[in-house]
Amino acid sequence: MASNAKKMTPVLLVDEIEPCVRFWAERLGFAKTVEVPEGDRLGFVILQNGNLEIMYQSLASAMKDASALAADVHKGCAFLYVEVDKLDAALAAMQGVAIVLPVRTTFYGAREFGVKDPAGHVIVFAEMGAAPQK
Repeated sequence: MASNAKKMTPVLLVDEIEPCVRFWAERLGFAKTVEVPEGDRLGFVILQNGNLEIMYQSLASAMKDASALAADVHKGCAFLYVEVDKLDAALAAMQGVAIVLPVRTTFYGAREFGVKDPAGHVIVFAEMGAAPQK
């Protein structure tokens, strides 16, 4: 299957989509490419920036959409790992957002930090270092 895979996009379940849309659009330049209303709120949205894509679905919408998975819908937050060209630019974009993982350099050569989106999902931004010397 892996050789046939073309794309993988996370779908994050949240109480409220609108703050997440603002987070990705205002801080990271994502655009809303699809939106599905759920009453007077959003029930589902796709956000995109270049080749990157993320989807959010409201818990209320997910419960209607897949009620057989109701127990799974409420299990918790997701963790996203986003590789960037320049960590300092990502850090500047997150000004005013609480840092939950301070800037660090890992044993595998990534300089990274983490924040939470408005729904509580953890997003780690990472800039990979130079290839190890042989």
